[in-house]
Amino acid sequence: MSILESLQVYSSLFLSKETPSYERELLNRINLKNKIIGVVGAKGVGKTTLLLQFMKRQNLSPNEMMYISVDHPLMSSTTILDIAKEFASFGGKLLVFDEIHSQSDFANDLKTIWDFLEINIIFSGSSALHLDGADLSRRAIKYHLPTLSFREFLEIETEQKFEKLTLEEITKNHTTYASELLSQIKPLKYFKDYLDYGYYPFYLEDIETSKIKLSEAINKTIDIDLLKIYNIDPKKLRNIKKILTMLCTTVPYKPNMTTLSHAVEVDIKTLYTYLNALSSGKIVRMLSSHARGEEIIKKPEKIYLDNPNIFQALCQSSDIGTVRESFFASSLQNAEYETQVSKKGDFVVDKRYTFEVGGKGKGYKQIKDMKNAYIASDMIEVGFGNKIPLWLFGFLY
Repeated sequence: MSILESLQVYSSLFLSKETPSYERELLNRINLKNKIIGVVGAKGVGKTTLLLQFMKRQNLSPNEMMYISVDHPLMSSTTILDIAKEFASFGGKLLVFDEIHSQSDFANDLKTIWDFLEINIIFSGSSALHLDGADLSRRAIKYHLPTLSFREFLEIETEQKFEKLTLEEITKNHTTYASELLSQIKPLKYFKDYLDYGYYPFYLEDIETSKIKLSEAINKTIDIDLLKIYNIDPKKLRNIKKILTMLCTTVPYKPNMTTLSHAVEVDIKTLYTYLNALSSGKIVRMLSSHARGEEIIKKPEKIYLDNPNIFQALCQSSDIGTVRESFFASSLQNAEYETQVSKKGDFVVDKRYTFEVGGKGKGYKQIKDMKNAYIASDMIEVGFGNKIPLWLFGFLY
């Protein structure tokens, strides 16, 4: 049996699996008008499930489409280009490559497929994946699959549908939206569970082991994906993980890079490399008071673990204020709002809105007399004036 035939057997087994009834919004945005499509995201966010759901939607026979996990042992003796050439010669129309970053030179192979083969490619990979190589960035359409939003978590848990809200809708009419939602659900009943385990769909398999699975996913991201993508010295993995331990034990971390580099026993240049890798892998989240891109890496004003579930998985205890800020920052940034650290208040969003994040009794002292300034307040069902329920920001995507 040839490698292609063996891979086809595994593909058939993959396609025979049941798909979850819940579908992420991204599924409706992917279409085969684009020849090469990438879906990137952190481990555990549901990329493989989305690929399976997409394949089952296609009007193609099992002989015309094939799923391949590039980290499968069979792929160690071949390449995605060789597989694509052979599959196309037999009339194959759609190839789905999962974990494509497992092949180091995948970008060159995808460019060759684009240039010479009549076949559609959909691939998934780490959120740290770069498409700059082989000028692939202008050929491939890349989508990012984020963690579940609070809105999506509620849809799964209640089997009801809820509309997304814009930040402008929330700031202008939060009392109305919160009141309408309260007539359907009790959001605070679900919000704590969401912060504990609801960001990653694998909680549906078993809530009790979801923290273990997340911890394993983080370790695999560091030990395999980031190690490969960033060419990290395997001997330094302990130093990288020490950064995560430090973020567990602090209030919203305002880093002194010299102190942090000494604590994790690396020089500052190496520290920046590690932080960039962890940020790209969606394990930490860095915010700056500056704009975007490299400025955040050069001088991050705050560093968090990427989302509250990671605090639950990695930390023996965590500061509630840090967890709240982590939720707020992840909700805004996953919804593609530009979010920065504010000199007054906690965050400035789209250079327009200022937010202070806190508990039920949080006052206006930090944002007094500021225009477009709001309190994002935990443990309240409905807000008043410029005080908005924190949970409502989970409806932004």
